[in-house]
Amino acid sequence: MKAMVVDDEAPARRRLARMLEAIDGVQVSAQLEDGDAVLLALERDWPDVIFLDIRMPGLDGVSLAQRGGDLPLIVFVTAYDQYAVRAFELEAVDYLLKPVRPERLAAAVARVRARIPPRASEGVPRIVSASRGLFRVFDARQITRFWASDKYTSFRAEQSEHLTDESLNALEQRLVQHGFVRVHRAELVRLDAIRALRTHDGGHEITLVDGQVARVSRRALTGIKSALGLSR
Repeated sequence: MKAMVVDDEAPARRRLARMLEAIDGVQVSAQLEDGDAVLLALERDWPDVIFLDIRMPGLDGVSLAQRGGDLPLIVFVTAYDQYAVRAFELEAVDYLLKPVRPERLAAAVARVRARIPPRASEGVPRIVSASRGLFRVFDARQITRFWASDKYTSFRAEQSEHLTDESLNALEQRLVQHGFVRVHRAELVRLDAIRALRTHDGGHEITLVDGQVARVSRRALTGIKSALGLSR
């Protein structure tokens, strides 16, 4: 399990990182001082969880978490207990009070592990959808499109629409080797499923083999044209 530690106080960062790495199977991939640094780091690396302080200069923990579902799992770590209700409204996995006790940290790590989607097995990229206590597993290679939907990611499979907790950023990193490309900040599609690219309402969109339509951002347009073998 990869973890990111975020706290504006260096001693607190180092102490929590040491405690985390003392837990079997936990790797601290980054130690950062504020929410702005997190956003930059997520462009290069995607941890399973962020252990996030709440009160920090610049972009604080609550403001970062309010950005929605396009983030890893979050465990808040703070010296102030008055933020607990707000933390769980933001769907934090857990809420730790400083000084963090080893046994309490271990319990938080266990909760995070229970929320991490199963990893791909024998090269098969799996997508987990949960609804009303029912967990369903799909082969991502049979899915043509994922799109952002509030705090979740939506996709169509077996003629129905489903939701997964995985963010588009996490899915992009995991599925790029299986032919998926990001065509818009809110759209991830399987390249070999694209059947048409057209201009629409001043922008661009693609049509997929199953009839779904996805938006294409200007930033992604050149790369998509190149991948499709279009000269202009």
